[in-house]
Amino acid sequence: MGRYFVKPEIYMGAESLGEILKDIGSAFVVTDPFMKKSGMIEYVTKVLDGLAIRYRMFAEVLPDPDIAVVSRGMAMMTEAKPQAIIAMGGGSAIDAAKAMKYLLVSQGQCRECRFVAIPTTSGTGTEVSRFSVISDPKKAAKYPLISDELLPDAAILDVQLTLSVPAQITADTGMDVLTHAVEAYVSVDADDFTDAAAEKAIRLVRENLLKAYREPEDCEARRKMHHASCLAGMAFSNAGLGLNHGMAHALGGRFHIPHGRANAVLLPYVTEYNSGCRKELTSAAVRYGAIAELLGIDAADLRQSVFNVIRMMKRMSEQMGIPDRICKLGISREDFTEALDELVKGVLEDACTAANPVKCTAQDVRRLFLEAY
Repeated sequence: MGRYFVKPEIYMGAESLGEILKDIGSAFVVTDPFMKKSGMIEYVTKVLDGLAIRYRMFAEVLPDPDIAVVSRGMAMMTEAKPQAIIAMGGGSAIDAAKAMKYLLVSQGQCRECRFVAIPTTSGTGTEVSRFSVISDPKKAAKYPLISDELLPDAAILDVQLTLSVPAQITADTGMDVLTHAVEAYVSVDADDFTDAAAEKAIRLVRENLLKAYREPEDCEARRKMHHASCLAGMAFSNAGLGLNHGMAHALGGRFHIPHGRANAVLLPYVTEYNSGCRKELTSAAVRYGAIAELLGIDAADLRQSVFNVIRMMKRMSEQMGIPDRICKLGISREDFTEALDELVKGVLEDACTAANPVKCTAQDVRRLFLEAY
């Protein structure tokens, strides 16, 4: 049975939050220390104060939120008994808040609580997705939660919140958008609806990411990347992801590599594997060829189309200073070799890997990691 989830409601601009919260009496704000220290969280608190809405704030979310952070947030949220949860920040803050609510709902709490997501980076698409990624430091692993219950009720896209994002984060998160869109497009569960969102996202990234990286105050390029992130989130929330994300989760969980950067490094290698462009072309090669056509990349045949898409991926990363190999991420060969068995195991157990267009074995994943190193 096919289906396409159309949720959450998407609002544009700063004035949206007051409209969303007009009938709310209490709120719980989830964010990170930087948002609080920098004063950016006033984007939310000024609205709450203006509407006389009682609120409590949890500002302890760090990159790659772990189970302990989620548990502490849940405890505070239980005490607060809010009518709305507002998550503001990058993917980590929103993912953590989604996990908090999801686990509380599973315990019979927060069922009627309205969830509002406000992303301040253009990358994860978590404001519109059924995914939340939580880390387990003891196992040096990341675990994706996937459920309809993780979908926010409303998302606010405000480009002004992204203008101060540093260039390297713009690069990493932008390549995360591209990976989301490409994986959704070649997924075994892709359909006409997810294709429409993925295709538009791919086009927007190609046209705007380098502009946003080189000219951070280019508001239009930033806006288009914010929209691309959201569209890619819609696509993968319905079509799923693939091997690239399975490998990036394993690598990032073990070595604490920024998620978007891990995806960017792996993307050309996974594309080559999925398409079979160096051996026998797979059925997925047609989808990668369609990306070349979508972007106006000329080629004599399908194999060359795929190679040209891979070159585009590599060139974009190179122009933004993203390394082309795992060894350039500060991971020694000794540490990498020691972790390899666990990395492979993590990839095969990762829920994202299931939607990959080519079924992979442990041997395949091991070889890919070694090639990418």
